[in-house]
Amino acid sequence: MTDDEWVPLRQELERWRLAGRQARLWLRDDDAIEPTEELETLLRITRQSSVPLTIAVIPAFTGEALATRLSLEDHALVAVHGWSHANHAGSDEKKQELGRHRQAQVVLAELRDGLVALERLYGKTLIPMLVPPWNRISEELVPQLSAQGFDVLSVFGKAKAGSPMRLLNTHVDVVNTRGKRGDRPHADLVAELVAQLQARFGSDDEAVGILTHHLVHGASEWEFLTRLFAETMHHPGAVWMSARDLSS
Repeated sequence: MTDDEWVPLRQELERWRLAGRQARLWLRDDDAIEPTEELETLLRITRQSSVPLTIAVIPAFTGEALATRLSLEDHALVAVHGWSHANHAGSDEKKQELGRHRQAQVVLAELRDGLVALERLYGKTLIPMLVPPWNRISEELVPQLSAQGFDVLSVFGKAKAGSPMRLLNTHVDVVNTRGKRGDRPHADLVAELVAQLQARFGSDDEAVGILTHHLVHGASEWEFLTRLFAETMHHPGAVWMSARDLSS
């Protein structure tokens, strides 16, 4: 990636600085189950850059090993990533675990079990946030989440007004776009981030969420994140915030 490709972000952040404002950013990573080399890379680069991290953990398949590892990281929070990340949609539908394909009480019971399991493993490191697998959830389930113990819902895209639950969404996916997975051009990612920031300039709109998937990152994704943190971590026009602070 050439240095010129970062110029649009620098210019946008300078606009925020000159206005005496800070663009709020937050980071969510999905699909964690156990300690891996990829997770170590994510933890290292976020720790070195003082970037708060929220890791969406799949309750059905995780255990003490990941909890023990994450207990050593003060900058990492944990959220509930569905129950088992299983697809219950038909072959002609987009993948969903939390859709209308099963009875609502069955789905909600699994989510409650997942929250309880991660509370036991993580204690105060857990934030009562639901991250639906594939960022999809049936609208009829959302009003019932608070009764299961959830305070926040996190999907992808601009937060819908009038939601029955507090939303803390992601907006720029480092890995996925339009059916393509991995090796996204860095210039495209910078352009998406700048567009999100421009849409928020002059307002107190939602923070911009960056979405990652550490298990499938290659060299390109790690390079982009490392450069993004370097460009933003000390810039007076930007601030990285934790999911807990943003949802309180």
